[in-house]
Amino acid sequence: MRLRRASIAALGAFTLLLAVPQSASAAVGEFQYSYVGLDGKTHIRILLDPESRECITLPEVADPNASQPAHSPRNRTTSTATVFTEPDCEGDFFTLRPLVGRGGELLKLRSVVFS
Repeated sequence: MRLRRASIAALGAFTLLLAVPQSASAAVGEFQYSYVGLDGKTHIRILLDPESRECITLPEVADPNASQPAHSPRNRTTSTATVFTEPDCEGDFFTLRPLVGRGGELLKLRSVVFS
């Protein structure tokens, strides 16, 4: 009898979990990239839970005439990240898998969008 009640309780909890709305507008986790600042030093920036399906131009490297592109992206979000060589998600692109996607110093980027 106890096993039956426990099973019913577990099923009810699972059903409730499924009913809780998930965030459809954000990639959960961190997206990290490196860039060279105005001081000539390499800095690391993190986007935490970035918006999905919305182009994000990286502010530190938004102007191709005034900055070098960012590099070494690490996608630790639950979404696929597509990085672009130009602002406004234009130019050449490369996709990074969810949670484990990463690129080295040769992968340059100025904007990103998450699926």
